[in-house]
Amino acid sequence: MAFFQFEREQKINATKAEVWDFISSPKNLKEITPTYMGFDITSNNVNEKMYEGMLISYEVKPLLNIKTKWVTEITHIKEGHFFIDEQRMGPYNMWHHQHFIEEIPNGILMKDIVSYIPPFGFLGAIANQLIIKSKLEQIFAFRKVALEEKYGVYNQ
Repeated sequence: MAFFQFEREQKINATKAEVWDFISSPKNLKEITPTYMGFDITSNNVNEKMYEGMLISYEVKPLLNIKTKWVTEITHIKEGHFFIDEQRMGPYNMWHHQHFIEEIPNGILMKDIVSYIPPFGFLGAIANQLIIKSKLEQIFAFRKVALEEKYGVYNQ
């Protein structure tokens, strides 16, 4: 069973309150997810603020336009600083996503650490090299552009 980590950082031209308000609301996930992923939140709590223990269900089409159900739980929150979501049901054997924000001069540094274990053992490790890692890079590249469109390009 192969274990992988994917890390990304982005500087955002906004206040901590603005960024926290945006990322801590599940309804905004669709705005920062590529449309080709077919991402839809299916749980009824989409308009609520995240809280520890919150379960959020989605449908997403990560590969070959095949619809997949995914459920994550918000396991930890430090208001205005970080939150962690973990997969409870979905395509991975394990998914643990840490979202951090911190103030920097003229903006916010957003840091994501995704730890995951693909399904199918050694075949999952091969799939990571061929598909999964590049999909994560595409998703986070899309998110970077979406956040720059929302808040402007970071200026030092």
